[in-house]
Amino acid sequence: MSWAVTGMGAVAGVGGDVDELFHNLCAGRSGVAELRGFDHALHTAHHAYEVDNRPAPGVDVTRRATGLLLDAVGQAVRDAGLDESDLSGVPVLVGTGLRELRSVELWRTQGAEFPAAELHFGTALREAFQADDTHTLSNACSAGLYALALGVDLLAQGADTVVVAGVDVLTETMYGLLERVQPVPPTRVRPFDRDRDGVLMGEGAAAVVLSRVPGGRPVHGLVRDVAVNCDAFHVTAPDPAGIAEAIREAHSRGGVKPADIDLLMVHGTGTLLNDEAEATALADVFGPDRDKPLVTATKSMTGHTSGASGLLNLVVTLRCLAEGRVPPTVGLDDPVDEAEGFRFVTGEAAHRPLTVAQLNAFGFGGINAVAILEAAR
Repeated sequence: MSWAVTGMGAVAGVGGDVDELFHNLCAGRSGVAELRGFDHALHTAHHAYEVDNRPAPGVDVTRRATGLLLDAVGQAVRDAGLDESDLSGVPVLVGTGLRELRSVELWRTQGAEFPAAELHFGTALREAFQADDTHTLSNACSAGLYALALGVDLLAQGADTVVVAGVDVLTETMYGLLERVQPVPPTRVRPFDRDRDGVLMGEGAAAVVLSRVPGGRPVHGLVRDVAVNCDAFHVTAPDPAGIAEAIREAHSRGGVKPADIDLLMVHGTGTLLNDEAEATALADVFGPDRDKPLVTATKSMTGHTSGASGLLNLVVTLRCLAEGRVPPTVGLDDPVDEAEGFRFVTGEAAHRPLTVAQLNAFGFGGINAVAILEAAR
């Protein structure tokens, strides 16, 4: 069974709503810029894909993750025609990698006011929307699609409406950790390119409203199903076998085969291990059909938004299906050997009728999630 997406919202470094985000991605506009929130002298890497909403360069404030989340959820709820002043009884599921860790850093290092009750998002969601059934999932970079999987399960068990969201912002600890495990400080993200340097973090939030029965409301697209697993292969290194298993399960649950997929929205972080592992898994599953779907990686323009990335890509993918337009993978000039034969969209947006899409999200610890999406009928 498929589930209707009746509302969408998004905010990222390259766009403040779904329309602006999709327009800029299709135009090949990147959100990368010099680091705004931290002291440059403390870091070797100096670039990121941030949402430019701080009061001044180098000045950071608490609750930015919560603010982006409320923005995206508000957009999605209004888009779905729901009463945003009263979401009581509607499950709200939030996927995140870092929650409000940046606020904790500011509390610890600068004495910023930040009560413990605001560490999770339930407090703000109740105050803003009267949401009284909220749940936060912290599943690294696949958190958003894990939340989507739970949302689909709730609909299957009888829920009428579910709000699913994902959010993350830069934290100094994670930024510093990533720059120390990459040989050269990256200046941009170049997924699947042979000369890529690694990953840079991004910021963003996205939300969708899933409906059992649309009830005459416009439908952006359908979620056929979501597969999740945890192969526990390594703390950070991905396992192609575990990824391939998740893809095959998603195809089985979604009732599709590789030849049915028109668009592959890949995880594509630009790291030295992830891209080869993902390409190896896709080649294993798709085999002779690897040249059929168009392939793109939006992190080349949004950066890696961690727990928000899966749902940001979900929103973008549904727009791709609706418009028959696919953003390019910016900075991909010379694909790695493992990606040979794939039809990457590069240079400019591609135009083609699209019906079925596959969306990948993989996280540390082998936490894999794959969703199958379909254009609105």
